[in-house]
Parts: sequence; structure tokens; C-alpha cells
Amino acid sequence: MDKTAYRPRIIDKQIQEYLTVFGAICIEGPKWCGKTWSSSYHSNSEIMIGSPEGNFQNRRLAEMSPAIVLDGAVPRLIDEWQEVPQLWDAVRHRVDQRPEKGQFILTGSATPVRKGILHSGAGRIARLRMRPMSLYESGESSGVVSLEELCEGRLTPAMTGEVDLRNLITYIIRGGWPGNLDTPAEKAGLLPTEYLTAVIEDDIYRMDNVKRNPTKMRLLLRSLARNESTTVTNKTLKNDVKEIDDEDIDTDTIASYLDIFKRLFLTDNLEPYASRIRSSVRVKQAEKRHFSDPSLACALLKATPERLLNDLKTLEFLFESLCERDLKIYAESFGAHLYHYQDYANKEIDAVLELQDGRWCAFEIKLGANQIDEAARNLLSIRGSIEESGGTLPSVMCVICGLSNAAYQREDGVFVVPITALKN
Repeated sequence: MDKTAYRPRIIDKQIQEYLTVFGAICIEGPKWCGKTWSSSYHSNSEIMIGSPEGNFQNRRLAEMSPAIVLDGAVPRLIDEWQEVPQLWDAVRHRVDQRPEKGQFILTGSATPVRKGILHSGAGRIARLRMRPMSLYESGESSGVVSLEELCEGRLTPAMTGEVDLRNLITYIIRGGWPGNLDTPAEKAGLLPTEYLTAVIEDDIYRMDNVKRNPTKMRLLLRSLARNESTTVTNKTLKNDVKEIDDEDIDTDTIASYLDIFKRLFLTDNLEPYASRIRSSVRVKQAEKRHFSDPSLACALLKATPERLLNDLKTLEFLFESLCERDLKIYAESFGAHLYHYQDYANKEIDAVLELQDGRWCAFEIKLGANQIDEAARNLLSIRGSIEESGGTLPSVMCVICGLSNAAYQREDGVFVVPITALKN
């Protein structure tokens, strides 16, 4: 690759840090999110296992003698290693033999079954999760507000400029795919659509050579799209498919397909916050459903800018997905983790960010500026009930907004930050 043309990613810093600590790293994530480009930028030699050149010569060579493809200047990139799973053990063995740091960078757009892999690689191969581009990485966020500083309670008030709702819709439909950034808005939905087709018709079968029903997989994916940013159960997904698409699918099949989607990094659910926020209240342990990028849900729903403008409820769920994708990317860059909160009293917090020292920050996500007061009241209400029950209070409360034109702190202590002004 031409390294002068490389567009920096937030994960770059973590890649550099991990290469100084571990013998090898594995960068995982959905296809087309930029794993190969970033890995190539940080490597000094490479081999593309999935390359079709020479009738897939690289793959056949790796299958015959995995150790041979490891030779080269380090760090050495081994792209799409899961095509030949025994490469994992070969890398682990080479790192044991030659105990140097930063020898290999593996990339993978699928998690293979454990068959054929003898060792976990613990202590030798560290895993990093890469996601599609955040708005800051793609240039749509000014980055005047740092999430890391915000979580420490620091924010310099600033006017951040007016935001066009149609632009936000374009960001959602286009997604954070590096190869889609320059696509005209009216054609931006084509790439996510083809992405899903490629996964369903090819990648799923190639994972383990098991034929699955593509029609039922599409039906389940469409149900997930209809339930994006919610905590629906597998049973609800089954009923949704039956009610909307007039097809039946059993819960065991749903569980099996959901596992495949997870292993292909199609989905990126938000886990529930398990820490004792409220000392005497049970917290629901349901994941919030998310695709790895909101554009995939748009493609499945056949969402166009006009349709979303006429369906603001769906748009709000997709906007929430966009914001939580970005919050994950930003948070993980400084060692924090993102969750959601929901208890049996139906009190919810859209996103909970847990810092390394155990402190946590509460975020509500709203599309319109006219919803900021309501979101702030919800945060303050939950804070009050947590205080009454003797739980651990949030160190920061914030409303992430789509159409706000300023970043500031309200008199009640709640911060307001436009998603188009945020960075890591």
C-alpha cells in the first residue's frame, strides 16, 4: 500500500502499543472496515491468504506448510488468517521460538470454530477489535470535545455549528466503511446491501462448509434490523419473523444463526452493565441488539433518506446505533468499556461507560435538540433513585445529541454534546 495515502484510525495507537508488548496481535472485525489497510500500514512485510493470484497460491502454500508463510520482515502481516486456521498455532509456535515483540499482525473477518486450533495463544497473541470508521475518523465530527476528558468532568463550552438532519441520515445510510466515504449520497446504500449479499451467499458457508437456509437468514437479519437498538429476546425475534414475514423459524435455529452473525462480526451487541449501580435493585441482563454498523440495518430495511424523514421513530433508533458505535470506538481507545442499563422498574440509560478505575458515566442519546430537557430529567431521576437505594452514583451525566449546535454544561450539571463534535 501507499502509506502516504493512509487515513489515520483511532486504533492506530493501540496497535503500536500492543506491538511493543506482545509477540503477535490479531485485529478482528467486519469485512471492509479497514483492517488490512491499518495492518499493512504498521507492517514491514505481508502475505494475503485470501488473494486469488496464482489460483490461490498463498492459501495452498499456507495449508501445506504454515511455517513458510511466516518468513519475512517484522512486523509481518498475515491477512485473513482464518482461511487457514492452523496458521494460529504456527504463529504462536514461532513466537515461542523467537521471543521478540511485535513479530506478526493477523487480521480476520470471521472467528473460526476451535477445530484445528490447538492453543488459545494467551500471552502470545493479543486480540484487538476494529470497527467501521467513527464520524471523527471519517471527517464528519470536528472533534472539539474529547470523550476521555468529558468523562473526567472537563468540557470547554463551544459553539459547534448547525447540523443538517439530512447529513445525519446520510452518515447512517452510508455507514463507516472506508470504501464508501466518497460515494454520492443517493448511492451510499449500495455497498452495505452488497456486503450483506456477499456474507449470506458466500462467507457464511465458507466458515465451516455447512449449508444453511439463506432465506431464513435474511428473515432473521430483517427482524434484527426492525429491532435495532432494543433488547428483544430470541423468542420475540421468532414471533416478529412469524408476524411480519409470515414464516416460521425455531428458537434453536435463531440461536445458531445469531452465533454465526456474531462470529462474522455482523452484529456488535451492547452488553448490560453488570456492576452494582443500584444496591437493592435487580438489573436486567439483556443485550441491546446492534449491527456492527447502522448502515446494515438500513440496507435490510431498504431505508432511503425520504423514508427515514417520514419515520422519525426508526430514524431515532438508527441514530442511537450510530452514536453507540462511535462511543465504543472512542471509549475503547482509552481503556473504557461501553454498556447499557435497564432495570425491572423500566428505568433505562442508553449508554453506560465504565472507566478503568470503576467509575461510570451515564449517556442519553437524542436526535433532536428539543429532546434534551427530557433526556436530562431522565438522567437526574435515575441518579436520584440510585442515591436513595445506596448505589454508586455516575461521575458524569451527558446527553449526546444529533441536532444541537453547542457543547456545554447545563445548570443541573448535565453535559450536552453533539455527536458531530465528539472524538476519543
